[in-house]
This record gives sequence, structure tokens and C-alpha cells, in this order.
Amino acid sequence: MNPFRVWVRPLGRACRVRVDGIANTQWLLDRLGRSFVFKTSEPVHQVSSSSFCTFRVMYSSQMSRHSFEKLLGTIPQVTLMVDPA
Repeated sequence: MNPFRVWVRPLGRACRVRVDGIANTQWLLDRLGRSFVFKTSEPVHQVSSSSFCTFRVMYSSQMSRHSFEKLLGTIPQVTLMVDPA
């Protein structure tokens, strides 16, 4: 699989994740689902007029912002970006 970009934007007790491509989004959700600390995300939304998809991940006692970003950073196919405010 080719590397793809993932943007993370903190939103208080959650973060918005934006992924380049629906296939990459499904692959990433499957990969994250294998992690014992990643439980669920809100539904995926495709951004109109683009190839981007977004979903939100709620933080928990087992999955802080730092641990979620660290988890994303360990996936070789993910190029982690920080979404500007």
C-alpha cells in the first residue's frame, strides 16, 4: 500500500481525522480497529468535491490525544499531518 496523508485536528475531548481517499480511510479504520485502545469512531463523511473523508475519534482514559497520534505515527503507510487551526 502506498503512503497516504492523515490530518488530525484536536477538538477538546475528541479529534477530527481527515484521510486522503475513501479506500485509505477504510483501511485505516480497519487497522486502528485491531488496536486494543481504539474502540470506535463516529461515522465517516466524504468531503464533497474532494477525495477526503473525515471522522471523529473520542478520547478516553485509554486513548489520549498523545497516544492516538502516537498510534497513527507507528503505521508506516500514514503520513501524519497536523490540521491548522
